[in-house]
Amino acid sequence: MAKEVSAMIKLQIKGGAANPSPPIGPALGAKGVNIMEFCKQFNARTQDRAGKVTPVIITVYNDKSFEFVLKQTPVAVSLLEITKVKAGSKESNRLKVGNVSWDQIRNVAEGKMPDLNCFTIESAMSMVAGTARSLGLTITGESPLKKK
Repeated sequence: MAKEVSAMIKLQIKGGAANPSPPIGPALGAKGVNIMEFCKQFNARTQDRAGKVTPVIITVYNDKSFEFVLKQTPVAVSLLEITKVKAGSKESNRLKVGNVSWDQIRNVAEGKMPDLNCFTIESAMSMVAGTARSLGLTITGESPLKKK
């Protein structure tokens, strides 16, 4: 018989750096989850992503057991890492803070594809390009996306 789900918790934690301090401790402690057990499992599974922001969805069951699913690094964080910019623009339509090429957009889209709600790489690239524009990044080069 399937376990009954009591809660779903979404967090963004740096890979390999989970510890019981806020925001992890209070979020899990309120649901009765063993915080240290989660931290050990999370850190073990994110050894290869050390220091990168990793979204995680934690499913908590009625018997206080849990499972978690790791997602890919957020698109905005990936784009900021590529361009080596600390933060996005305050006025993204006027103040540009960096440049990104279509090849870089394709690489980010391919990496993020399992988490996006699209079926083709072109639509994923379009979503990533929109995020780049909203961060205040200029997209350089000829657009490979089909014009409609």
